[in-house]
Amino acid sequence: MTADRTGAAKLVGIALVAGLFSALFGVGGGIIAVPLLILALRLPERVATATSLGAIAITALAGVVVYGLRGEVRVGYAVLVGLPATVGALAGSSLQQRIRVSTLTYGFASLLVAVGAWLLVS
Repeated sequence: MTADRTGAAKLVGIALVAGLFSALFGVGGGIIAVPLLILALRLPERVATATSLGAIAITALAGVVVYGLRGEVRVGYAVLVGLPATVGALAGSSLQQRIRVSTLTYGFASLLVAVGAWLLVS
């Protein structure tokens, strides 16, 4: 599938916003990119999630190379976080396929509201 010029421009805009929020707040993929892919490009939720995960893989690789060149990657810690996170990602991807899209939407919205409320009161 190729994106037309408008779609490509929207994708670049989404990427810039996700990158900005990622650098500012440590969020970007799920909280910024997925909703924007759904709203701006009308991607189905599962496709938007999978697309965001693919983008995160590319972004993470670029980041780890830059930090690695500066000697700032703790490989042991990365493995201790990365391996269980990989298991979680596999489980989450499998589970997501079994849950109705409306349930995912309400669950995601509830998570965002809860995190926002927690940030405001903490």
